[in-house]
Amino acid sequence: MRVGLACPYTWDVPGGVQAHIRDLAEALIHLGHEVSVITPADDESTLPPYAVHAGKALAVPYNGSVARLLAGPVSLSRVRRWLRENDFDVLHVHEPAAPSVSLMAALLATQPVVATFHTSNPRSKILSAFEIPMQIALEKIQARIAVSEAARRTIVEHLGVDGVLIPNGVDVAAFQGAAALAGWAPTPERRAIGFLGRIDEPRKGLAVLLDALPELARRVPDVRLLVAGPGNVHETRRRIPKSLHDQVELLGLVSEDVKPRVFRSVDLYCAPNTGQESFGIILLEAMAADTAVVASDIDAFRRVLDDGRAGRLFPVGDASALADVLAGLLTTPADRHHLAERGRDVVRAYDWPVVAQAVVQVYEAVTGIATSTWGPVGRGA
Repeated sequence: MRVGLACPYTWDVPGGVQAHIRDLAEALIHLGHEVSVITPADDESTLPPYAVHAGKALAVPYNGSVARLLAGPVSLSRVRRWLRENDFDVLHVHEPAAPSVSLMAALLATQPVVATFHTSNPRSKILSAFEIPMQIALEKIQARIAVSEAARRTIVEHLGVDGVLIPNGVDVAAFQGAAALAGWAPTPERRAIGFLGRIDEPRKGLAVLLDALPELARRVPDVRLLVAGPGNVHETRRRIPKSLHDQVELLGLVSEDVKPRVFRSVDLYCAPNTGQESFGIILLEAMAADTAVVASDIDAFRRVLDDGRAGRLFPVGDASALADVLAGLLTTPADRHHLAERGRDVVRAYDWPVVAQAVVQVYEAVTGIATSTWGPVGRGA
């Protein structure tokens, strides 16, 4: 099957949607499909062989963060040419509500269109400004996929349509067997916690973890904290008590190849996010690396962690409760082992070969290329 994937956000700026599209494209190629991705990029040389450059994007506030979106006549022309030259059997657009490549592709498409919605969005000025073209694009979409129940609610509440739930995937094999970073191999005498995400984005919750650190260090004096992710490292270090500076390492932005090593370097992975998360791919990556997880009790994380059976939950924003949970697990190896074991069971259902095959069944349903037993693909299909 010839599949076109449209990515709305800048390819070479790290993000969950970009990673999802990259992994889906590579899983589809592995299954024998012909795949092309069109995407914005700051540096065209960073694109893989299966990707086409749609132009450079602008940074705009979007969904409680900053997204790099693309719109304009040059990019519109590139999308039109990409569609014309490839003659796809199915076009799969991601986040078509964002004013970028996916919305353009859906508007111009003549083939069956599948859309994946990744985020749980409040109604915004950006969405309102593009409401008319978005409604036109929605009329062309035969199947709607939501990566989470929160994203599905966004489809229903804001767009007046329904969709099927197919979760984000994780390349389980890529996270297994990684070596710990130098000097960070966990031992019974040196226990460590990890955090991975934008360090200066409030909703990622690093401030909550740093607030919990003094109490945690009082109860577990040898504890260390390994922090990875983009942002102002110097400003973050100023927020750490000087007495704990030697117990905290701030790596800054790390590559995808290093991420598995970060997870393997710690006894616990902590996700203290405060909200606006529609899924928990970072939790799945930690579980794939056999690392026990502690996460804030938001709906998306609770679902991924099987209501707390595959990871320990704590009240959102409660630094004292977080310190208590972390201290309890750091001092009970058997509990950590149990959570890691349950996490390995959970993550199998999210392995990319499983997720990609479910997506292919949706493609088959809208194109009629193959007989599929896949269920409803959304109201209006």
